[in-house]
Amino acid sequence: MDCRKTGVLALFDVDGTLTPARKVISQEMLEFMQELRKIVAVGVVGGSDLAKITEQLGKTVISDYDYVFSENGLVAHKGSKMIGNQSFKAFLGDEKLKEFINFTLHYIADLDIPIKRGTFIEFRSGMLNVSPIGRNCSQEEREEFERYDKVHGIRTKMVEVLREKFASLNLTYSIGGQISFDDGFAGFSSGMG
Repeated sequence: MDCRKTGVLALFDVDGTLTPARKVISQEMLEFMQELRKIVAVGVVGGSDLAKITEQLGKTVISDYDYVFSENGLVAHKGSKMIGNQSFKAFLGDEKLKEFINFTLHYIADLDIPIKRGTFIEFRSGMLNVSPIGRNCSQEEREEFERYDKVHGIRTKMVEVLREKFASLNLTYSIGGQISFDDGFAGFSSGMG
């Protein structure tokens, strides 16, 4: 018998709420979420793809929550069934996508920041995740870049340049997290990156 309140969905962000950025959920938080699920429907939302969310929340993430929204909600699961999937590539088309990626990589190459690592653009089905330092940085480097960015506004300035250069594409930019920002199509927003 389901004793849960109907019509109520509690949504939780992954990075910075359920877990520290890119870290694994604690046993205490996992138990809290399991108890909450007995009372209301529970969903999780993350900017990362499902594989990364699974690394953080566990291999059974799809069955542990009523809803899992990866890529800032652009890929949606209800239980084990995918209920939505938006395609950034289909939205932009290959030529515009290539132009955007080329410009972004040139911009990053010309950035004078203390360190750079690899994977500066991560292509996800519903968006692009752009990291001036590179997603392959260590946790310590993430934290150093976050402090540097708070002082120098690297991501904010980069988003301003991209917003102006690609205004005709009607993209939405969302700065969040420690090292990156997301590019999506109009209507997309996350506050996580």
